[in-house]
Amino acid sequence: MHSALFLIEFGAIILGLGLLGRVAGRLKFSPIPLYLLAGLAFGTGGILPLPASEEFVAIGAEIGVILLLLMLGLEYTASDLVSNLKTQYPAGLVDFTLNAVPGAVAALLMGWGPVAAVVLAGVTWISSSGVIAKVMGDLGRVGNRETPVILSILVLEDLAMAVYLPIITALLAGVSLAAGSATLAVALGVAGAVLFVAVRYGRHISRFVSSDDPEKLLLVVLGLTLLVAGIAQQLQVSAAVGAFLVGIALSGEVAEGTHTLLSPLRDLFAAVFFVFFGLHTDPASIPPVLLPALALAVVTAGTKIATGYWAAKRAGIGVKGRWRAGGTLVARGEFSIVIAGLAVTAGIEPAMGPLATAYVLILVVIGPLTARYTEPVAAWIGRRRTPPEPLLAALPSQPGSREDLKEQAQDPAGRA
Repeated sequence: MHSALFLIEFGAIILGLGLLGRVAGRLKFSPIPLYLLAGLAFGTGGILPLPASEEFVAIGAEIGVILLLLMLGLEYTASDLVSNLKTQYPAGLVDFTLNAVPGAVAALLMGWGPVAAVVLAGVTWISSSGVIAKVMGDLGRVGNRETPVILSILVLEDLAMAVYLPIITALLAGVSLAAGSATLAVALGVAGAVLFVAVRYGRHISRFVSSDDPEKLLLVVLGLTLLVAGIAQQLQVSAAVGAFLVGIALSGEVAEGTHTLLSPLRDLFAAVFFVFFGLHTDPASIPPVLLPALALAVVTAGTKIATGYWAAKRAGIGVKGRWRAGGTLVARGEFSIVIAGLAVTAGIEPAMGPLATAYVLILVVIGPLTARYTEPVAAWIGRRRTPPEPLLAALPSQPGSREDLKEQAQDPAGRA
């Protein structure tokens, strides 16, 4: 009887996710907010709780996080990561300062304490690579001049997670300073070792994993990823970081083949993960934190736009491209939920889950809108403030004045 109830519940969840994905696809929108809302509807305090399938959904959610990070690692080679670290680290520092600090300050103002402040800083800091990649594809901006700047910031954030996740894991576990330092040292050592091996021996690893048979390739890569993720978690390093490093180590045809094979699994289990997070959030707990979440969303949307603008300007991108870069980075999603989920599991702050859910729901809806409309709105405001043409012609040549206007006129799409 219990088995039959489980199959009914889990089948209903998967079917519902598929229908929600279709709705989101027709609306050309990210399905993440719909998945979160589905979790709220069927979780504690929701319309129809589903207790029988909760344990299996929890395991599926963990696999979802692992696959999200694996697929993210497959997007980059080790040499790309090293190059980004060398050239774009100032943008990473600006990104951290402008976007992590508001979250930490908000947690302290709400009286949550230093550990919760570190967690909320991560929630507000990290943009959603998945949502942003989809938005850039939908808007046809993959070939734009500002796109490498956006990707560099996302890569630096992903790399920072290899250090950040072990830190908050240790903090949430309440371990001593010495044990926390040892955990961080292990994480950094493992990350450094994997990057070194990936740079020097990535081709050999890919050749070992490679197979012309899709079934064998899928089994080897998935088994290797879960094995490394489990070992990483046993060593008190995040399983997600272990999966990310496996993705980095694979390259070439193996990475492309793996991406094709695992994309459907990634989408399935990632959807289950967002539902699982919603299941553990009582809808009644969201209204009390809605105003703080909205205020935090407005502030950090502005700081992300400023981050992208500054980074694109530093890279020599025109004014339109700077605004596009900033608007594209606004969306938060999977990483913010992963970080908040760790805090919820540890029981560090009851309001953290509802706040993170509301915050992500707001920004995952606003993010595609800012990506599309930040540059046109900025251009409209600029036109209202721009002097008439005779007066503009009399102005001295300065960066950001006539030259930028000329660049925009010659290359309105901002493509390379």
